[in-house]
Amino acid sequence: MNYNKLAEELLDLVGGEENISSVAHCATRLRFVLKDDAKAQTKKIAALDGVKGAFSSAGQYQVIIGQGAVNDAYDALVNRAHITESSVDEQKVAAAQKLNIVQRFCRMLSGIFVPIIPAIVACGLLMGLLNTLTSFKVIGTTSGLYQLLNMFSNAAFVFLPMIIAFSAAKTFKTNPFLAAVIGAIMIHPDLLNAWNLGLQKATTLNVFGLHIAMVGYQGTVIPVLIAVWVMSKIEHFVHKIVPNVLDILLTPFITVLLTGFITLAFIGPVGRLIGDGISFGLKDFYIAAGPIAGLIFGGFYSAIVITGIHHSFHAIEAGLLANPAIKINFLLPIWAMANVAQGGAALAVYFRTSNKKIKALAPPSALSCFLGITEPAIFGVNLRYGRPFIGGAIGGAIGGLYMGLMKVGMNGLGVTGIPGIAITSGWSMVNYTIGMGIAAGVAFLVTALIFQDKDLDADDDTPAPLVQTPAGQQA
Repeated sequence: MNYNKLAEELLDLVGGEENISSVAHCATRLRFVLKDDAKAQTKKIAALDGVKGAFSSAGQYQVIIGQGAVNDAYDALVNRAHITESSVDEQKVAAAQKLNIVQRFCRMLSGIFVPIIPAIVACGLLMGLLNTLTSFKVIGTTSGLYQLLNMFSNAAFVFLPMIIAFSAAKTFKTNPFLAAVIGAIMIHPDLLNAWNLGLQKATTLNVFGLHIAMVGYQGTVIPVLIAVWVMSKIEHFVHKIVPNVLDILLTPFITVLLTGFITLAFIGPVGRLIGDGISFGLKDFYIAAGPIAGLIFGGFYSAIVITGIHHSFHAIEAGLLANPAIKINFLLPIWAMANVAQGGAALAVYFRTSNKKIKALAPPSALSCFLGITEPAIFGVNLRYGRPFIGGAIGGAIGGLYMGLMKVGMNGLGVTGIPGIAITSGWSMVNYTIGMGIAAGVAFLVTALIFQDKDLDADDDTPAPLVQTPAGQQA
């Protein structure tokens, strides 16, 4: 692969060196911040040898190169042009200036919840293992091993406010350790555990005439998000008015005192109502609509992925898992069907296209979908033709319908495709596997029927319309 040639062609097709503000790279993509995205000739860029796709995301123009190769392409690009090297974090700051308020909100939620996914996944996997072991009578619920694994599996959900608080502090640019203290206050042992609220009566404290319910916020999401945001404002304000010599003593003291009181008195109760409204509203709709809900969610999820808003769904899913009255993620299996279906559509393109480059790109892109990463298939194959994307959406709808019909649930978030089997258990595991076959199979058949090779026009000289998304896919 001639990376110097690729760099030269990319420079020309993104609008020239003068159109580039900065460039960075992640595991698979070159990330440009362009002065004018409209100057980028997306169709021509996507047709370049060594390029698997291109799209605009989160205020960045992203070119998919692939693991390993992206490092060589980046080095060649930087050496060839007088452009600013920057880290991905610096790029995010620059790119955020190009987003509207809704996009920034979705980006904020993504920035908070994506980093905590490993913790939720780990506990979800342990929960799935525990359920499987007990279902097949390998261990009993009174055994020491069961009690140990049960403790491990629910740890992330019990201490979720602390985990979210620490992550949110980085997004809100406040002290993460003070934020963790606020999260700890919300689940303090002196507060009635929220999971036992139906079994015990909560007491109240009279503080300055305010009646504060002594109920914890285990498993909640929205209260701690609001609390840390308020804490960031309080801390920044206190920093400004406290003399430097007293800052290290008074700022943490005042910040925790004020935020803790406001949280237990006002933010917590209101946030709990909002969170419960969202969680129970979704649950009631899912129970009432069932297969129809799965059909709708599964059919439209791939289109939502293009907008990038799907990353903000992690907050909703975490709320479902952590809510003691729900404790299951019934949305993720539906999203998973949509992802796998795009893989089935990409595989159909492989058998139907005569384009050598697409033929080489389609199989690994399909495999990527089956492993839970849809970016190469959606942006590199299916959207370039159009009809395969529609075929994938239809497959996702049918797969989602099956998930709703069989009431499939998952014990975690952030993992789809074949790896998602690990966070299911019992009959959900069986039906999830069947659903993947249905979604991919329907998408494959529909795409094979409606596909037209002439839909691809890689030689079009006009700049292709860009898909503006507030949050890019994970590499």
